[in-house]
Amino acid sequence: MFRQVLDIKTDKRIEIKDITQEIQLIVKQSHCKNGIVNIYSKHSTSGIVINENEAGLIKDFKAALEDLVPVEGNYNHNCIDNNADSHIRSFIIGSSETVPLYNGKLDLGTWQSIFFVELDGPRNRKITVTIMG
Repeated sequence: MFRQVLDIKTDKRIEIKDITQEIQLIVKQSHCKNGIVNIYSKHSTSGIVINENEAGLIKDFKAALEDLVPVEGNYNHNCIDNNADSHIRSFIIGSSETVPLYNGKLDLGTWQSIFFVELDGPRNRKITVTIMG
């Protein structure tokens, strides 16, 4: 098993960052050829997703999150720290993804990329990458 923590700095409240290359670099450093790679966000107001890295789709995803869970809502959690929308969005998208590792490379589909999704930024975040193989 190989484990490394990836530091991510975000600049916006909602930000979608392609971290595929950073994950592949960690895979290379692990010297593992075959197995699985788990990418896990250690924060309850962020997430990890896999999808296509196309600018229009990224904008659509951000807009869909904002439409699905509006910032201004009658949320009980807002009496604590006014970020219930961020927590709810994280519930929906999830905090981790697991990707097969084959011949030392992430076995992603042709159009797939790994994204870190910031939902309550700007912040400094930590992503745990665990490789088993």
